[in-house]
Amino acid sequence: MTKHQKRLSVPNSWPVERKTDVFTVKAGGGPHGEDGVPLVVLLRDVLGYVDSTKEARYALSEDSILVNGVAINDEQRPIGIFDIIAFPGREEYYRVFPDEGGRLALTEIDEEAAGSRLGKIDGKRQVSGGDTQLTLHDGTNVIVDDPSYSANDSIVVDNEDKSIVAHFPYEEGALVTAIQGNHGGKIGEIEAIDVTPGSGSNTVTVSTDDGGFETVEEYVVVIDENFTDDGGNDE
Repeated sequence: MTKHQKRLSVPNSWPVERKTDVFTVKAGGGPHGEDGVPLVVLLRDVLGYVDSTKEARYALSEDSILVNGVAINDEQRPIGIFDIIAFPGREEYYRVFPDEGGRLALTEIDEEAAGSRLGKIDGKRQVSGGDTQLTLHDGTNVIVDDPSYSANDSIVVDNEDKSIVAHFPYEEGALVTAIQGNHGGKIGEIEAIDVTPGSGSNTVTVSTDDGGFETVEEYVVVIDENFTDDGGNDE
């Protein structure tokens, strides 16, 4: 299987130039599915910390780069929305956040904010013992003993002990950001949630400072107001 990906066919969320070269690195298996960006792309094309895959492998072998609090040694590890990338030796910390048009970008945050990450609940089910398993947007799971969480809510998960440190319900008045579609990167408050009968997607009307927009439910994520601050602190 090829380790390369044609630049012209990468997902729109990838922060790469499509016409500079024919190929880029292909994402490996892991979280975020096909939308995940290989870590080496962020290190090389966005941050400019390495010039090649070989340099990225060396940096990762030093356990100097953490993703969601875990040292990563695979340069193809998929990185996606709301992941936390930390460079403790540099004292630099970033959150992956949607830019204009839904393209993934790195927002600099402080060390405290880098200790946890946001997750959108995509699904929930009861598991043996009576606990509830929450499946997040990146495919990871969290086990809780509180069944009150609902799909489309957001939670903040501590990177060290995996405990839930904040919960943001999906409801009218909630602050959201669009992560895909024509309104990707925009932030506003939910004005209305319109339930579509049958199998169609529900639609969400979001009010913003410049008027607002309407999009499908899958494209919005509830966030904390601190996500709009330059410092990026969650709590």
